[in-house]
Amino acid sequence: MRVGIGACVFSFALAFASLAAAGQEDVRLDTLFGRLKETPSIVEAYRIEQDIWGIWLESGDDDVDAEMKLGMRAMGAGDYATALRTFDSIVESRPKLAEVWNKRATLYYLMGEYDASVRDIQRTIALELRHFGAWSGLGLIYDAIGNKNGAVDALEEVRKIYPLMPGLDERIRELRDAEKGKQI
Repeated sequence: MRVGIGACVFSFALAFASLAAAGQEDVRLDTLFGRLKETPSIVEAYRIEQDIWGIWLESGDDDVDAEMKLGMRAMGAGDYATALRTFDSIVESRPKLAEVWNKRATLYYLMGEYDASVRDIQRTIALELRHFGAWSGLGLIYDAIGNKNGAVDALEEVRKIYPLMPGLDERIRELRDAEKGKQI
């Protein structure tokens, strides 16, 4: 089968556009977020969620992507010092990559450093307002420090982006019930 030069140029242009618009700037995200908000299928929503996470992890630079994987493995293994050094390095070199801020926020949360985590979540959201993972993390932190209303507000932001997120409605209901119980 012979492929014409036009097809080759088109394929190259698509590949280049994908690299140039990696991470939260990727042009595929708008469509995925639209589908995530509208789908009535939990299974489809989960697939879309996975596609979004995959795109957020694409920096457009193989070395940065390898570093990100290293940091994630270290965090998963409980090697927080290595994970922090790795994420700090990526933040320094790629400060506009929302997902590295989110990963470091997660690490700070796991370390019990909630103020640092909130700062990184705020940076994540400033770069990618639709980052349902960051909003969800903010809800976890507010819940952990006893700010049930703040947790509900953060999870309501998740609902605007990802209405079928598993467990979301139940968690919001639990937080509201807990807040009502405090007021009685």
